[in-house]
Amino acid sequence: MHAPPIFRISLAPDRRRGSVLAVVAGLVLSLLAFVPQAPASAAPTLLSQGRTVTSSSQENGGTPAASAVDGDNGTRWSSAFSDPQWIKVDLGAAASVSQIVLRWEAAYATGYRIEFSSDNSTWSTAYSTTTGPGGTETLNVSGTARYVRLTGTARASAYGYSLWEFQVFGTTGGGGDPQIPGGGDLGPNVLVFDPSTPNIQAKVDEIFKQQESAQFGNGRYALMFKPGTYNNINAQIGFYTSIAGLGLKPDDTTFNGDVTVDAGWFNGNATQNFWRSAENLALNPVSGTNRWAVSQAAPFRRMHVKGGLNLAPNGYGWASGGYIADSKIDGQVGPYSQQQWYTRDSSIGSWGNGVWNMTFSGVEGAPAQSFPEPPYTTLANTPVSREKPFLYLDGNTYKVFVPAKRTNARGVSWSGTPQGESIPLSQFYVVKPGATAQTINAAVRQGLHLLFTPGIYHVDQPIEINRANTVALGLGLATIIPDNGVTAVKVGDVDGVKLAGLLIDAGTQNSQVLVQVGPEDASADHAANPTTVQDVFVRVGGAGAGKATTGMVINSDDTIVDHTWLWRADHGDGVGWETNRSDYGLRVNGDDVLATGLFVEHFNKYDVQWYGERGKTIFFQNEKAYDAPNQAAIQNGDIKGYAAYKVADSVTTHEGWGMGSYCYFNVDPTIRQQHGFQAPVKAGVKFHDLLVVSLGGQGQYEHVINNTGSPTSGTSTVPSQVVSFP
Repeated sequence: MHAPPIFRISLAPDRRRGSVLAVVAGLVLSLLAFVPQAPASAAPTLLSQGRTVTSSSQENGGTPAASAVDGDNGTRWSSAFSDPQWIKVDLGAAASVSQIVLRWEAAYATGYRIEFSSDNSTWSTAYSTTTGPGGTETLNVSGTARYVRLTGTARASAYGYSLWEFQVFGTTGGGGDPQIPGGGDLGPNVLVFDPSTPNIQAKVDEIFKQQESAQFGNGRYALMFKPGTYNNINAQIGFYTSIAGLGLKPDDTTFNGDVTVDAGWFNGNATQNFWRSAENLALNPVSGTNRWAVSQAAPFRRMHVKGGLNLAPNGYGWASGGYIADSKIDGQVGPYSQQQWYTRDSSIGSWGNGVWNMTFSGVEGAPAQSFPEPPYTTLANTPVSREKPFLYLDGNTYKVFVPAKRTNARGVSWSGTPQGESIPLSQFYVVKPGATAQTINAAVRQGLHLLFTPGIYHVDQPIEINRANTVALGLGLATIIPDNGVTAVKVGDVDGVKLAGLLIDAGTQNSQVLVQVGPEDASADHAANPTTVQDVFVRVGGAGAGKATTGMVINSDDTIVDHTWLWRADHGDGVGWETNRSDYGLRVNGDDVLATGLFVEHFNKYDVQWYGERGKTIFFQNEKAYDAPNQAAIQNGDIKGYAAYKVADSVTTHEGWGMGSYCYFNVDPTIRQQHGFQAPVKAGVKFHDLLVVSLGGQGQYEHVINNTGSPTSGTSTVPSQVVSFP
């Protein structure tokens, strides 16, 4: 983002599918052939008991998949009453499987397959039948697999599939991954302070001096403060720097002082204050008001400001949007020159003003709904949310706290006893610069979570997270660069993965996708335990020439994308219409996906394409690509330009709130953009509080959404708005 022209400051339900999607047929043949035969001569071991298990569905809360591997013949898994259904166990490592025992309840399968996989993606059939007898079935099989899946294709009754026990026998060892230790130190770029640490201010100042203007530098830092009180601190936060308290709650770590972001390095312009964060601290600002003048990719999470919060730089220069979540601001939040902002699940004393688009969901003290004047979009609650995992100290032991999912959330999650799970650091592979994708993937297969320490990581194969409930947490804007055109991160179609705090930087060879959540055939219902993508940022160009066809693809149903900035660079190194080519920012194929705080900018074609049903977006901020060379370069058939946010014609239900798109065609200011938003005109497709803006008349929009909404005109940077569509 560049600075726009001067503008005027204006003062001022649960989703769930009714049925489970079918498992895709026609599985790819594995390189390994599995055929029924006599069991191996070595005595087999029960490998499945207590292991991670997932299923396509469950009949009710009393029949979870875990009951089929708990060794108790009095508890069971049962599925929805439809075909097909599956249950899958992760053995934790590759094993030589020799026998499967199925202990059926009365609702058994007459037709089913036993399927093996080494990667939770490519499957082969080890056994199949259309004449299953029910009762207790013992199947002799042979093959090597980590994942074993039973897929039921025909039921013996009108009920679902019901198993007392799903037992996998075999042997492990000899040829598997080497054991990777969990835990360990946090590396040289995590600086840990306690109240007795000498010269805290000098060390913080040293890091800031290095990082203040290092927009595309290689430094990465996390400043971590143990619980206690710190006096006379002014922690100025530069690029690729995160500051956080190490208590379980923000008030455990208190600064009598400030955590400051200003824009002196850029002559008072805050529109490039990216890639930094503040989390889990309480502040008593020296002046009564803390300054946090940022734009994209700079989250302010789980903070308690015992005073006011100023979101503008000194001198009230330009600032271009940001994000607050799970925070309490006792005084007033003053946006001043901030063009747009999103605040979620927080508590504020009051809100000062609005410029173009101020959006709130689940915020106590938020201003009332009033778009377009003042431009406030206010939802009383956030439909579904789960706060970002964070590192903390339990006594002298490092743990990662994973907050619980909330529905219809309002206010902070930590006002009482925090709800969630604590995972010891010993259960994490602490990733440090130099680690390979092979080792990272082996750690996940072994059963470890991932904690990326601050640094830059090149990967020559995707980081694959195929185990349910895996946490992959980055500190200090840990950065992953894919080499050889691979996808940087792939998440399986599994429950509850938490992907957080990472910057994905495109490599010089084009990647088809940089971040992929769920395989193309994803179909599992994750409503009870969704995957979350939080503070995961994508960059194409800027730090050097990079290319990617699509920044992020969400295939898994029920995924929550909570604060992301997908950015095709408009400045820096390696920037040009073809030099850092990236056609698409975000593509959503999964159903029931929720985006809260969606920032997507400058892609060559569509910034967002949404194909899944029942999607929701609360706050969207976009700029079309500045560097389009001419009208022909962006012509989309008979449509002038590609919409910033397109809902596919096939979609019947979709909803969005507080959404803006801006143009600044500085190469050819005569370019016309037909609309910012494109969607089918259907009763179930609804938008609230939309706007488009021409920044200083550098190009113009003809409409806001489809052919609805007035055109922008002139050089005065006045939004064209649509309150409700259709």
